[in-house]
Amino acid sequence: MSAAEATRLDHGDDAGGLETLKQGLRVSPELGRGWGITGLLALTMTAGRIVVPIAVQQTIDKGLSGPGGPDMSFVAWMCLLCVGAVLITGVASYLTTVRLAKNSERGLATMRIKAFRHVHDLPVLTQSTERRGALVSRVTSDVDTVSQFLQFGGFIFLVSIGQMLLATVVMFFYSWQLALVVLICFLPLFASLKYLQRKMSAAYGVVRAKVGEMLSAIAEPVVGAQVVRAYAIERRTQARIDASIEDYRRTATRAQAITGITFSIGGLAAGLANAGVLTAGVLLGVDGKATLGEILAFMFLVALFSDPVQIATQVLTDAQSAFAGWRRVLGVIATPADVVDPGEDGVTQARGPVTVEFADVNFAYPDGDLVLRDVDVRLEPHRRVAVVGETGSGKTTFAKLLTRLMDPTSGAVLLDGVNAREISFSSLRERVVMVPQDGYLFDSSLAENVRFGRPEVTDAQLLDAFADLGLTDWLESLPDGLESPVGQRGESLSAGERQLVALVRANIADPDLLVLDEATSAVDPGTEVRVNAALERLMAGRTSVTIAHRLSTAEAADEVLDLRRWPRCRARSACRTRPGRRHLHRPSHQLDSPTLRSLNQSWTGLTGRGRKGAPGPSTCRARPAGPIRRSAADQVALRALFA
Repeated sequence: MSAAEATRLDHGDDAGGLETLKQGLRVSPELGRGWGITGLLALTMTAGRIVVPIAVQQTIDKGLSGPGGPDMSFVAWMCLLCVGAVLITGVASYLTTVRLAKNSERGLATMRIKAFRHVHDLPVLTQSTERRGALVSRVTSDVDTVSQFLQFGGFIFLVSIGQMLLATVVMFFYSWQLALVVLICFLPLFASLKYLQRKMSAAYGVVRAKVGEMLSAIAEPVVGAQVVRAYAIERRTQARIDASIEDYRRTATRAQAITGITFSIGGLAAGLANAGVLTAGVLLGVDGKATLGEILAFMFLVALFSDPVQIATQVLTDAQSAFAGWRRVLGVIATPADVVDPGEDGVTQARGPVTVEFADVNFAYPDGDLVLRDVDVRLEPHRRVAVVGETGSGKTTFAKLLTRLMDPTSGAVLLDGVNAREISFSSLRERVVMVPQDGYLFDSSLAENVRFGRPEVTDAQLLDAFADLGLTDWLESLPDGLESPVGQRGESLSAGERQLVALVRANIADPDLLVLDEATSAVDPGTEVRVNAALERLMAGRTSVTIAHRLSTAEAADEVLDLRRWPRCRARSACRTRPGRRHLHRPSHQLDSPTLRSLNQSWTGLTGRGRKGAPGPSTCRARPAGPIRRSAADQVALRALFA
């Protein structure tokens, strides 16, 4: 399997109906429990329906047309038998429906939980490339489709199969000649069923995919309504939605057309069977080989046989739609996670100052060139490191590797000498916390968002966390304080205020290593002052790594890691290296660049690693007390990074 295939969501298109059923039962074993009792109830219900035709035949042939004349007592007993059969059928039908509903909901609840849980384990690239509406539809509408089929289609399927089998047995008991007439009439439907099933399976697989695309097309403009209005692209947006809806309509119509063919063949076969039985029955009756009661009972039996066949065409349609959705849900669960939690077998690290090391790390995205190459960096405890570089140089990739949102293609990321792959997620997430550029907030209160990672935290501790970052006055300015609603995605707050909440949330988490994606890049100057003050307090006493988009952020750092996207996607690191590994990765055509000489020779806070044997400058100095003082050459080199 290629790297691209490993991050592509599994659609389960290759799985047949039986294989899908097996996979579904493995994922949701509750679906297979209690089928013996459910089947027995369904058989009882079916037997109750078969009693009526037999009672009709006995009533006519023995109760009304017997040798001694009408026997009303016998007729009364037959009527009571029919009433009892109807009552038993009703009770069995109720119990069967309830059991199917309970089992299916239990099983599908398990599948929903596993699917939703696995969504968070999917590769970051899979989550980024898969359209949100399509991904959500797999674990919502597709599961609902399966639920409806299992509860109603499953009930009809059980009853129909049992009814057809019993009706066939009784028909052969009464007259094998008439039974053959019925089977011959339905032979074309049975012969074409496999072909039609394949066509419907393919058609409804496309329908379920179009549902996801339609939901995505509708959801995106709803979330981005402000952008749509701001650029006056309502018509173009509506055209996209209309096109998506039209695509869904066409695919659904094609699928229904196949269903119509199946249903029509079933109706035609049922009509021919009734006509054939009536004609053949009359001929047999004339020859004395069939009584009036037997012919009438046979007509009832033909209805009991043909109705399930016609209903089965609709059930088959629902089944294809349900199995297509089922395959899509199972595809989510079957998609392998690229970052796996070692769980109980993983290392649990003690809290405290943390040393981070990138040991010969290389990383490439699927089917792409290396974004980071030969990165060999050591970050000492309590240091503030700024990661700089132009767009595409690998800054965000570096941060994701550091927080183990992704694993390197080769090499290792070490925390206190332990490979991050070997550290349990519970321990890793306690020690390493990332604050993204746009801190996501959930539609709840401010308090619930801040204590999101630690729900056991009290309100008093929350107030202390705000005070630690100097944000008590801002909190008191909110109308409801900690209980202030933040709205969907935090839209009740400004971008800067959302970032403040994200910083307090990180403070509550109390990590040993803090990774920041330029927390001040999207805030106004007034809020930036408050955010910077909060950041200064948050980073105090911690190892911190900041993705720097601004010169001021790099200037405030102890050390700077420069990632340059040179030809062949080579990476340059400008920070403390491992002992004996002081090398600088420099393309030959850039060696005489004045700016590069300044970066490599004049700036005393800059070190790196590259090709083996290439000399590098000195290691980073410790952070002095007070403002960092750099020489004029250092300042020129630093500003050159942001030129």
